[in-house]
Amino acid sequence: MGQGGEPRRVRAHDGELSAAVARAQEGDEAAFAVAYRLVQPGLLGYLRGLVGDDAEDVASDAWLEIARDLGRFKGDGAGFRGWTATIARHRALDHLRRQKVRPRASALESDVLDLPGPHSTYDQALESISTERALALVGGLPRDQAEAVLLRVVVGLDGPAAARVLGKRPGAVRTAAYRGLKRLAQQLGAPGVTDDGPRTLGESK
Repeated sequence: MGQGGEPRRVRAHDGELSAAVARAQEGDEAAFAVAYRLVQPGLLGYLRGLVGDDAEDVASDAWLEIARDLGRFKGDGAGFRGWTATIARHRALDHLRRQKVRPRASALESDVLDLPGPHSTYDQALESISTERALALVGGLPRDQAEAVLLRVVVGLDGPAAARVLGKRPGAVRTAAYRGLKRLAQQLGAPGVTDDGPRTLGESK
């Protein structure tokens, strides 16, 4: 994968994904395989950020649940991405509880957050970070930032969908994603990422 437009490239397949999911719900196994092929890379990347080397096992558990409950899903391709990410996240948290490993505490619990300034600043940061680079660097971010970035960049969800997966307000998730992307972009020397946005108190929940 290249440098720019990762979320757009992911979402460009959502029409194909919608059709595949609809056929899979009617019992078309080949269509389910298409849906799996379109969703699994992003889902696996997201899970790697949560559970590391156990991502493949957790993804397998998630897909068993996805296949079992597919008939209850209602929505389009983008909705399916969000639904599968929610299931995968629940399985990942279950896995971490079983391992008695608590997810990293967020460093932003009572931090002062940079709210996004002009939309172009956020979008340039988002578009400048490829999946590979995000996965390589995201481990150093606070957990709420890491999850927000993974859902936006790797899974390809929009802000409201990512917020639903995380059970948080869209503004809080957008802020976490912005701050995480800004930090990653600064590490990469990406252009267009500034500290000019207004500052106000924020929260990570």
